[in-house]
Amino acid sequence: MMMQQHLVKVGMADLNIAWEGAILRTTGLGSCVGLTLYDPVKKIAGMAHIMLPSSDIARETAFNKAKYADTALPELIERMKEAGACPSRLQAKMAGGAQMFAFAGQADAMRIGLRNAESCSRMLEAWSIPVVGQDTGGNYGRTIEIDSSNGVLAIRSVPFGTKEI
Repeated sequence: MMMQQHLVKVGMADLNIAWEGAILRTTGLGSCVGLTLYDPVKKIAGMAHIMLPSSDIARETAFNKAKYADTALPELIERMKEAGACPSRLQAKMAGGAQMFAFAGQADAMRIGLRNAESCSRMLEAWSIPVVGQDTGGNYGRTIEIDSSNGVLAIRSVPFGTKEI
């Protein structure tokens, strides 16, 4: 008998958690980074679709925490703790951070994909969360899914098909 797995969609500038075999999916990762966390003991997964590296550029005081790397990670950790995950057991995987368009003389400030990936790495290091898998960079889009039953991150892209990390 084939079992249906529950699918939880994570939109752009969104985050969510899943457990009991549910799958988290986000689509359309270009320069955005799909950051995932996983507690292998409790089998709880979390995913954030991060658009920008730092909330320092937020114009409003009440902003969407899932949008920025520096605010999405603490929010995701808090939600996972509330569900029973232990921060010291968390492992991270991330994908995306592409440079979708290139222009001559492009300033570093415009390299959002690279800056997003670097900001996520710095935040994970600050929280002492090891990065156990990563597929960032390039110039193509990605769709990712993390399975809360085993922490496997499936990455689909047009040029490279599907791979698992």
